[in-house]
Amino acid sequence: MGFPGTWMTESESAVYRVVPKCACSTIGQILYYSDHGRFFDGDIHDAAEGLHKWSQEASQPLIEANVRTHRSYAFTCVRNPYTRILSSFFDKICGIQRNGKRYRGNLVPMLVQKYGVEVGSPENGFEFDQIRSFRRFLLFARDTIRWRRPMEPDIHWSAMSGHIATFIVNGGRYDQIVFTEKFDEGMQRVLDRIETPHAVALAEIPRFNESEGHGPKRAHPVEDFFDDLSKHLMWEIYHRDFQLFRYDFDNPANKMPVGDIDLDEVHAKLGS
Repeated sequence: MGFPGTWMTESESAVYRVVPKCACSTIGQILYYSDHGRFFDGDIHDAAEGLHKWSQEASQPLIEANVRTHRSYAFTCVRNPYTRILSSFFDKICGIQRNGKRYRGNLVPMLVQKYGVEVGSPENGFEFDQIRSFRRFLLFARDTIRWRRPMEPDIHWSAMSGHIATFIVNGGRYDQIVFTEKFDEGMQRVLDRIETPHAVALAEIPRFNESEGHGPKRAHPVEDFFDDLSKHLMWEIYHRDFQLFRYDFDNPANKMPVGDIDLDEVHAKLGS
Protein backbone atom coordinates (compact mmCIF):
# COMPACT_ATOMS: atom_id res chain seq x y z
CA MET A 1 0.00 0.00 0.00
CA GLY A 2 2.91 2.35 0.60
CA PHE A 3 2.37 5.90 1.83
CA PRO A 4 -0.60 7.50 0.06
CA GLY A 5 -1.12 11.19 0.73
CA THR A 6 2.49 11.67 1.79
CA TRP A 7 4.59 14.62 0.57
CA MET A 8 8.31 15.18 1.14
CA THR A 9 10.55 18.15 0.38
CA GLU A 10 13.13 17.54 -2.35
CA SER A 11 15.84 18.30 0.21
CA GLU A 12 14.25 15.60 2.43
CA SER A 13 14.11 18.06 5.30
CA ALA A 14 10.58 16.97 6.22
CA VAL A 15 7.87 14.42 5.49
CA TYR A 16 4.21 15.44 5.69
CA ARG A 17 1.10 13.26 5.64
CA VAL A 18 -1.67 15.32 4.01
CA VAL A 19 -5.06 15.33 5.75
CA PRO A 20 -7.67 17.08 3.55
CA LYS A 21 -9.29 20.21 5.00
CA CYS A 22 -6.50 20.62 7.58
CA ALA A 23 -4.39 23.54 6.30
CA CYS A 24 -2.85 21.30 3.64
CA SER A 25 -2.55 24.06 1.01
CA THR A 26 -0.65 26.32 3.41
CA ILE A 27 1.60 23.50 4.68
CA GLY A 28 2.41 22.38 1.13
CA GLN A 29 3.36 25.92 0.14
CA ILE A 30 5.54 26.33 3.24
CA LEU A 31 7.41 23.12 2.40
CA TYR A 32 7.77 24.18 -1.23
CA TYR A 33 9.06 27.62 -0.17
CA SER A 34 11.52 26.08 2.31
CA ASP A 35 13.24 24.31 -0.60
CA HIS A 36 12.95 26.89 -3.37
CA GLY A 37 12.64 30.32 -1.74
CA ARG A 38 9.39 30.98 -3.60
CA PHE A 39 5.83 29.73 -3.54
CA PHE A 40 4.37 27.43 -6.15
CA ASP A 41 2.39 29.50 -8.67
CA GLY A 42 -1.04 27.92 -8.35
CA ASP A 43 -2.69 25.33 -6.14
CA ILE A 44 0.05 23.27 -4.49
CA HIS A 45 -2.08 20.16 -5.02
CA ASP A 46 -1.48 20.63 -8.76
CA ALA A 47 2.31 20.90 -8.43
CA ALA A 48 4.03 18.16 -10.42
CA GLU A 49 7.56 19.34 -9.60
CA GLY A 50 9.44 20.83 -6.65
CA LEU A 51 7.87 18.54 -4.06
CA HIS A 52 7.95 14.75 -3.78
CA LYS A 53 4.44 13.27 -3.65
CA TRP A 54 3.39 9.65 -3.29
CA SER A 55 1.02 10.17 -6.25
CA GLN A 56 4.08 10.70 -8.47
CA GLU A 57 5.64 7.38 -9.33
CA ALA A 58 9.22 8.66 -9.37
CA SER A 59 8.82 9.98 -5.80
CA GLN A 60 7.60 6.72 -4.29
CA PRO A 61 10.92 4.90 -3.75
CA LEU A 62 12.44 8.07 -2.27
CA ILE A 63 9.54 8.61 0.14
CA GLU A 64 9.43 4.94 1.09
CA ALA A 65 13.18 4.74 1.81
CA ASN A 66 12.98 7.89 3.93
CA VAL A 67 9.89 6.99 5.92
CA ARG A 68 10.88 3.39 6.66
CA THR A 69 14.19 4.53 8.15
CA HIS A 70 12.61 7.63 9.76
CA ARG A 71 15.34 9.73 8.19
CA SER A 72 13.41 13.01 8.31
CA TYR A 73 11.06 14.81 10.67
CA ALA A 74 7.54 13.52 9.98
CA PHE A 75 4.35 15.36 10.84
CA THR A 76 0.69 15.81 10.00
CA CYS A 77 -2.09 18.24 10.90
CA VAL A 78 -5.60 17.79 12.35
CA ARG A 79 -8.70 19.96 12.76
CA ASN A 80 -11.84 19.99 14.86
CA PRO A 81 -14.21 17.43 13.27
CA TYR A 82 -17.18 19.79 13.52
CA THR A 83 -15.50 22.62 11.59
CA ARG A 84 -13.83 20.18 9.17
CA ILE A 85 -17.09 18.56 8.03
CA LEU A 86 -18.73 21.98 7.72
CA SER A 87 -15.81 23.18 5.59
CA SER A 88 -16.16 20.10 3.37
CA PHE A 89 -19.87 20.80 2.93
CA PHE A 90 -19.50 24.47 2.01
CA ASP A 91 -16.47 23.92 -0.23
CA LYS A 92 -17.10 20.60 -1.95
CA ILE A 93 -20.90 20.36 -1.97
CA CYS A 94 -22.09 23.99 -2.16
CA GLY A 95 -19.10 25.58 -3.85
CA ILE A 96 -18.13 25.85 -7.50
CA GLN A 97 -14.71 24.27 -7.98
CA ARG A 98 -11.63 25.82 -9.60
CA ASN A 99 -12.61 24.32 -12.98
CA GLY A 100 -15.93 26.16 -12.85
CA LYS A 101 -17.92 22.97 -12.26
CA ARG A 102 -19.51 21.17 -9.35
CA TYR A 103 -17.34 18.75 -7.36
CA ARG A 104 -17.22 15.21 -8.77
CA GLY A 105 -19.70 15.79 -11.56
CA ASN A 106 -22.94 14.03 -10.66
CA LEU A 107 -22.37 14.02 -6.88
CA VAL A 108 -24.40 17.16 -6.12
CA PRO A 109 -27.36 16.22 -8.37
CA MET A 110 -27.44 12.81 -6.64
CA LEU A 111 -27.46 14.50 -3.21
CA VAL A 112 -30.30 16.78 -4.32
CA GLN A 113 -32.33 13.84 -5.60
CA LYS A 114 -31.66 11.18 -2.94
CA TYR A 115 -31.12 13.25 0.21
CA GLY A 116 -33.02 16.47 -0.51
CA VAL A 117 -29.89 18.59 -0.11
CA GLU A 118 -30.09 22.16 -1.43
CA VAL A 119 -26.93 24.00 -2.40
CA GLY A 120 -28.05 27.25 -3.99
CA SER A 121 -26.18 28.76 -6.93
CA PRO A 122 -24.12 31.84 -7.77
CA GLU A 123 -27.16 33.18 -9.64
CA ASN A 124 -29.34 33.34 -6.50
CA GLY A 125 -26.50 34.36 -4.18
CA PHE A 126 -26.38 30.82 -2.75
CA GLU A 127 -29.69 31.32 -0.96
CA PHE A 128 -30.82 28.11 0.76
CA ASP A 129 -31.49 26.66 4.19
CA GLN A 130 -27.88 25.91 5.20
CA ILE A 131 -28.70 24.08 8.43
CA ARG A 132 -31.31 21.75 6.96
CA SER A 133 -29.15 20.95 3.93
CA PHE A 134 -26.03 20.36 5.99
CA ARG A 135 -27.82 17.89 8.27
CA ARG A 136 -29.00 15.96 5.22
CA PHE A 137 -25.48 15.97 3.82
CA LEU A 138 -24.20 14.64 7.15
CA LEU A 139 -26.58 11.68 6.81
CA PHE A 140 -25.10 11.02 3.37
CA ALA A 141 -21.53 11.29 4.71
CA ARG A 142 -22.38 8.74 7.42
CA ASP A 143 -23.86 6.37 4.82
CA THR A 144 -20.69 6.55 2.69
CA ILE A 145 -18.42 5.91 5.66
CA ARG A 146 -20.53 3.30 7.44
CA TRP A 147 -21.89 1.35 4.46
CA ARG A 148 -19.87 2.68 1.52
CA ARG A 149 -23.07 3.59 -0.30
CA PRO A 150 -24.32 5.29 -2.36
CA MET A 151 -20.57 5.77 -2.99
CA GLU A 152 -17.18 5.26 -1.40
CA PRO A 153 -16.36 7.89 1.26
CA ASP A 154 -14.62 10.97 -0.09
CA ILE A 155 -11.19 11.93 1.28
CA HIS A 156 -12.54 15.32 2.39
CA TRP A 157 -15.01 13.86 4.89
CA SER A 158 -13.50 10.48 5.74
CA ALA A 159 -12.07 10.40 9.27
CA MET A 160 -8.70 12.03 9.93
CA SER A 161 -7.64 8.96 11.90
CA GLY A 162 -8.05 6.87 8.75
CA HIS A 163 -5.74 9.11 6.74
CA ILE A 164 -3.20 9.31 9.55
CA ALA A 165 -3.28 5.55 10.19
CA THR A 166 -2.04 4.54 6.73
CA PHE A 167 1.31 6.19 7.42
CA ILE A 168 1.69 4.26 10.69
CA VAL A 169 0.54 0.80 9.60
CA ASN A 170 2.99 0.87 6.69
CA GLY A 171 5.97 1.62 8.90
CA GLY A 172 6.01 5.37 9.43
CA ARG A 173 6.20 7.26 12.71
CA TYR A 174 5.11 10.83 13.38
CA ASP A 175 7.26 13.28 15.31
CA GLN A 176 4.43 15.78 15.66
CA ILE A 177 0.74 16.35 14.96
CA VAL A 178 -0.11 20.02 14.45
CA PHE A 179 -3.48 21.51 15.44
CA THR A 180 -4.99 23.67 12.69
CA GLU A 181 -6.42 25.83 15.49
CA LYS A 182 -2.91 26.45 16.85
CA PHE A 183 -1.25 26.47 13.46
CA ASP A 184 1.50 29.04 13.96
CA GLU A 185 2.60 27.46 17.23
CA GLY A 186 2.64 23.91 15.85
CA MET A 187 4.19 24.74 12.49
CA GLN A 188 6.91 26.79 14.18
CA ARG A 189 7.82 23.70 16.22
CA VAL A 190 8.18 21.77 12.95
CA LEU A 191 10.35 24.48 11.41
CA ASP A 192 12.50 24.65 14.55
CA ARG A 193 13.28 20.94 14.19
CA ILE A 194 14.25 20.86 10.52
CA GLU A 195 17.03 22.38 8.44
CA THR A 196 15.81 23.95 5.22
CA PRO A 197 17.67 25.47 2.23
CA HIS A 198 15.60 28.65 2.68
CA ALA A 199 14.53 30.12 6.00
CA VAL A 200 10.79 30.42 6.58
CA ALA A 201 9.43 33.43 8.49
CA LEU A 202 6.08 32.00 9.49
CA ALA A 203 4.55 35.38 10.38
CA GLU A 204 5.05 36.50 6.78
CA ILE A 205 3.52 33.41 5.15
CA PRO A 206 0.04 34.02 3.69
CA ARG A 207 -2.74 31.50 4.31
CA PHE A 208 -3.38 29.53 1.16
CA ASN A 209 -7.09 28.70 1.32
CA GLU A 210 -7.73 27.31 -2.14
CA SER A 211 -11.43 26.73 -1.40
CA GLU A 212 -12.19 30.28 -0.30
CA GLY A 213 -14.60 32.34 -2.37
CA HIS A 214 -15.99 29.46 -4.45
CA GLY A 215 -19.26 29.08 -2.59
CA PRO A 216 -21.57 30.44 0.10
CA LYS A 217 -20.33 31.87 3.37
CA ARG A 218 -21.46 30.03 6.49
CA ALA A 219 -24.39 32.07 7.84
CA HIS A 220 -24.67 30.54 11.33
CA PRO A 221 -22.37 29.65 14.25
CA VAL A 222 -20.93 26.13 14.15
CA GLU A 223 -23.09 24.91 17.03
CA ASP A 224 -26.35 25.81 15.22
CA PHE A 225 -25.72 23.12 12.62
CA PHE A 226 -25.55 20.27 15.13
CA ASP A 227 -28.70 19.10 16.92
CA ASP A 228 -28.81 15.89 18.98
CA LEU A 229 -29.18 13.66 15.92
CA SER A 230 -26.32 15.42 14.10
CA LYS A 231 -24.07 14.99 17.13
CA HIS A 232 -25.01 11.31 17.29
CA LEU A 233 -23.97 10.92 13.64
CA MET A 234 -20.74 12.84 14.31
CA TRP A 235 -19.83 10.47 17.13
CA GLU A 236 -20.64 7.46 14.97
CA ILE A 237 -18.35 8.68 12.20
CA TYR A 238 -15.59 10.54 14.06
CA HIS A 239 -15.39 9.21 17.63
CA ARG A 240 -11.71 8.22 17.16
CA ASP A 241 -10.89 11.69 15.85
CA PHE A 242 -12.49 13.36 18.88
CA GLN A 243 -10.75 11.00 21.32
CA LEU A 244 -7.25 10.74 19.83
CA PHE A 245 -6.87 14.37 18.81
CA ARG A 246 -8.46 15.79 21.96
CA TYR A 247 -11.40 17.72 20.55
CA ASP A 248 -14.51 18.65 22.51
CA PHE A 249 -17.38 16.45 21.32
CA ASP A 250 -19.90 17.80 23.83
CA ASN A 251 -19.56 21.43 22.77
CA PRO A 252 -19.47 22.11 19.01
CA ALA A 253 -19.00 25.82 19.80
CA ASN A 254 -15.52 25.05 21.20
CA LYS A 255 -13.25 24.56 18.22
CA MET A 256 -10.07 24.42 20.29
CA PRO A 257 -8.47 21.15 21.42
CA VAL A 258 -9.00 20.39 25.10
CA GLY A 259 -5.68 18.63 25.68
CA ASP A 260 -2.38 17.58 24.16
CA ILE A 261 -2.13 14.71 21.71
CA ASP A 262 -0.39 11.60 23.06
CA LEU A 263 1.73 10.44 20.12
CA ASP A 264 2.38 7.04 21.69
CA GLU A 265 -1.37 6.50 22.02
CA VAL A 266 -1.95 7.55 18.41
CA HIS A 267 0.69 5.09 17.15
CA ALA A 268 -0.61 2.27 19.34
CA LYS A 269 -4.27 2.71 18.44
CA LEU A 270 -3.86 3.48 14.74
CA GLY A 271 -0.98 1.13 14.08
CA SER A 272 -2.78 -2.13 14.80
